[in-house]
Amino acid sequence: MTKRILIAEDEAYLRLLILQSIEELEDEGVEISMAEDGAQALEYINSEHPQLVLLDVMMPFVNGFEVCQKVRSDPNLPQPYIILLTAKGQEYDKLRGNQAGADVYMTKPFNPDELLSAVRKAIFT
Repeated sequence: MTKRILIAEDEAYLRLLILQSIEELEDEGVEISMAEDGAQALEYINSEHPQLVLLDVMMPFVNGFEVCQKVRSDPNLPQPYIILLTAKGQEYDKLRGNQAGADVYMTKPFNPDELLSAVRKAIFT
């Protein structure tokens, strides 16, 4: 079975930076897709069932907290590992991410090596 990762980020340069941080996984058979907003992310999650979602919080249409909550509350979906990757670093936001069902909460700016390590751990264990 092909392992799939979704990068859901509304800022094009950050999508590219995240992709560049994890793109070596494509050489290991991992398929990486991207969404520009929360609505696209939900559509992809529902249709493609990725094993991992890298999810920005502040996105148009549906924010990352809402995407996370909707995925976690759907018993018919295979549950992906969700890493919230966001500039919102206050304790309140981390608590909200935890309550929404995120597996990991990482703040921007992120260390590319730490992101790759967290992604590897999530997708290969």
